[in-house]
Amino acid sequence: MTRLAPLSVAFLSGAFPLMTFAQAQPTTGDEAAAQDTMVVVGSRTPTQISQIPGAVHVVEGAELTQQINAGGDLKTALGRLVPGLDFGPQGRTNAGQNMRGRSVQVLIDGVSLNNSRGLSRQFDAIDPFNIERVEVLSGTTSLYGGGATGGLINIITRQGESGRPHFETQASLTTGFNTDHDLDRRLSQSASGGSDTVYGRIGVSLNENGRQYDAGGDEIFPDIAQSDLQGNRSLDVLGNLSVELDANQTLQLTGQLYDSGKANERGVFYPNLAAPAPNLNDADIRDGFTADREPRTDRKMISASYHHADLLNQDFYLQAFHREEESSFHPFPYRAQGGGYYFAASQQNTTLSGLKGLFSADLTDSFNLSYGADIDRESFDASQMRFDRAASDATGGLVQRRDSVTPRYPSFEVDTLALFTQGEWWATDQLQLSGGVRHQRMDVDIDDFNGVPGGSSDYDVTLFNSSALYDFDNGHQSWLGYSEGFELPDPSKYYGRAGQTVADNPLDGIKTRQVELGWRYQGGDWLAQAAVYYAWSDTAIELDEDLNIAQVDDDRRDYGLEASLTRYIGNHWEVGTTLHALVSEQKVDGDWQDRGITVSPYPSQDSLTAHVGWQDQTRTVRLQGSHAREYEDAAGERIDGFTTFDLIGSQKTDFGTLSLGVSNLTDKQYSTPWGQRAVGFYSPTYGPEYLYDYQARGRTFTLGWSLEY
Repeated sequence: MTRLAPLSVAFLSGAFPLMTFAQAQPTTGDEAAAQDTMVVVGSRTPTQISQIPGAVHVVEGAELTQQINAGGDLKTALGRLVPGLDFGPQGRTNAGQNMRGRSVQVLIDGVSLNNSRGLSRQFDAIDPFNIERVEVLSGTTSLYGGGATGGLINIITRQGESGRPHFETQASLTTGFNTDHDLDRRLSQSASGGSDTVYGRIGVSLNENGRQYDAGGDEIFPDIAQSDLQGNRSLDVLGNLSVELDANQTLQLTGQLYDSGKANERGVFYPNLAAPAPNLNDADIRDGFTADREPRTDRKMISASYHHADLLNQDFYLQAFHREEESSFHPFPYRAQGGGYYFAASQQNTTLSGLKGLFSADLTDSFNLSYGADIDRESFDASQMRFDRAASDATGGLVQRRDSVTPRYPSFEVDTLALFTQGEWWATDQLQLSGGVRHQRMDVDIDDFNGVPGGSSDYDVTLFNSSALYDFDNGHQSWLGYSEGFELPDPSKYYGRAGQTVADNPLDGIKTRQVELGWRYQGGDWLAQAAVYYAWSDTAIELDEDLNIAQVDDDRRDYGLEASLTRYIGNHWEVGTTLHALVSEQKVDGDWQDRGITVSPYPSQDSLTAHVGWQDQTRTVRLQGSHAREYEDAAGERIDGFTTFDLIGSQKTDFGTLSLGVSNLTDKQYSTPWGQRAVGFYSPTYGPEYLYDYQARGRTFTLGWSLEY
């Protein structure tokens, strides 16, 4: 049975782009072997667990596949497995799925999926079939730049292997047995192989989702705000090629095409659009929906990673990358001047290109120095397609035909240059001290927008970190650390408004500081880790009634406990639990109050998971439960809690492995955390609550099959 191994990574403020040349070694039950396991956790170089201060969790591909076999997607699976990460919202968006009450930065092989324009679609980015493992760093960090004030999630893609051609096929069906349309289908295929010096892999995964129903048997209303995955078709094609140039040099090339979008004619029917007093009440779901712009995520990404093991007596790593992304949204209702409603949908386009370089040198037997630079350019533009009102009114919003296309936000370009250095010193055989600094500068060019002149702005941020790790030589380790991270301000929503000129309103990085005390134990049949943390900031981002942002001086803090415990019993049984308990507050008139559910950074709910598993050579069974505690802010607004259970089993046969998963085993009826938060964002300004209160899926069954050959 795979393990959620508690690991760690140095909180290097230097942004080390991940190079996946070194793969994790198998974790064993032997204490010494576990402590000496070599892992790549974002520092770009193999690092022993026993030398790394900080809380990191590694989810191996087999464990991720087990969760997918229960019927979840990537963000749902990680929410169940990683303490500190909120449970997944089940739609296309991961808005509000924070870590430790603050934002998460998501990367694929070291290439960030976060943008200056925050769209919260980082998990609508890759199929789990193409994932080798996921490495999660809890807490504030600037490891890869901005956006990781709550944590960092690094998705490591599957690599090819040398030797004869090797193939893998996976297929699954998911249904809740509500109607004939309640069926999700998934088919994946990969091929890998090559010589000892040149080898690669290509993986293709196709998903087609049907309708989804809540525990009451009612069809779930589409998420018209951020869009969802009902009736969605996704295609992920990911390939890589590894070349061993000589004994010291390695080159790795990776390319990905990802397309995920609405593929059915199901939509919301508004019967009162053409009424004498138009309103959005009494809406239902019907066939016949068609729009000239529909929800979609289209991403293309390439990267090249080079490693030289002995350049000027140092390890040298260089990564070049390019990413293009188009994100389209669902037609959304806006109040029209003179009464009634019109519909519009945005498309937002981002291009990111850059270079990351790192030198790592062992200056003495006990002191290592790493230093390097990151440089990238991000370009953004967005358009708003307004639909013909006569066609919308006549069809109750089912037919959305293009009327006009105008800019949605001001276009911008951000040039980033960061320099960093990090030192690590073993003062004794048991005490490690480390510290570093990262200085990042951003130059922003803003285009004119709606009569508001653009211009140029620049800002920089300097971030420090320090930590101490003590090894007790008996399987126990403890660390104390201080780290800083910052939030990327959104130029598109900050500028382009009357009175908000670039010259008079410069941007600034929103810094978060954190202190953390942690402990872990690996020995015998036990794996345990716990960390207490305190994170604070004195500047924040707020949304106005038009959903534009403003930077305000405001004290906000999050503090809590994150813990995990796993016990292996004999050769077959495993039990485990994770816990995250925290307090999220903001200072109002000099007093600390529970932070509002729609106040950034959005507060996390307390969470608890537990599981029991059994396995032998051919079979596995796992029962797991997830509990989110109700959160109530100072104004009395709530995010309700919930408890769900899942059951997963597999059986190896001569013709492959069969799996059966039951998600939401007790058929619990509840609103997703995102749905409850969305009500606060959009209702009543943009319609009644039920249009935004996105419901959770009821009980579903997933039958899967896989074969390697």
